[in-house]
Amino acid sequence: MKHYPDKNAAFPNPAIPSLCYIKNVVKNPKIIVGDYTYYDDIDGADRFEEHVTHFYDFIGDRLIIGNFCAIAKGVNFIMNGANHRMDCATTYPFYIMGGDWGGMISPIKDELPLKGDTVIGNDVWIGQNVTVMPGVHIGDGAIIGANSTVASNIPPYCIAVGNPARVVRKRFDDETIELLEQLRWWDKPIEEIDVLLPVLTTPDIEEMKVAIHKYIDKK
Repeated sequence: MKHYPDKNAAFPNPAIPSLCYIKNVVKNPKIIVGDYTYYDDIDGADRFEEHVTHFYDFIGDRLIIGNFCAIAKGVNFIMNGANHRMDCATTYPFYIMGGDWGGMISPIKDELPLKGDTVIGNDVWIGQNVTVMPGVHIGDGAIIGANSTVASNIPPYCIAVGNPARVVRKRFDDETIELLEQLRWWDKPIEEIDVLLPVLTTPDIEEMKVAIHKYIDKK
């Protein structure tokens, strides 16, 4: 019988103490992480939750991360609690500082510039020291370059870099991207993924496309 890493272990490989499966260490129920997604940080991989900031219960947003994502050291997710009102002359939040301040009351949630859940797809690679802003959606298979700030949505299987992050190119042609989105290998049982590994790891894209077509047709 084959041995696979334990998806329910915090540290799947004792030889690499910097690597942690995130879903097994986060405690906030509004941080939802898929299987085999890891954070790599020698200074405390099990403290991923500290990198999700401005996360307040009364706002109700969530951080959702798919399966098989690779998240490097120093990545920060800024949640909606960091937003200030922008429809007034000042953005300063006097109402949270205490005191009377002219009788100001806190704005209701609908008056705040909230952007909803932050959603990271499956098989996403986020490089070191990336900042992900509130409400951003990053598609399956995307790559975010180191030190980037992601302030808008990134489509599936695109490479984005910079501040603000901009798509520099697609990883594959449209046909291949469509095939991979149809395959959704990350949702399959680990034994089936194991069988697919030669297809998923070949650098020959045409060979990969032919193999995926055959696999899908057999289903």
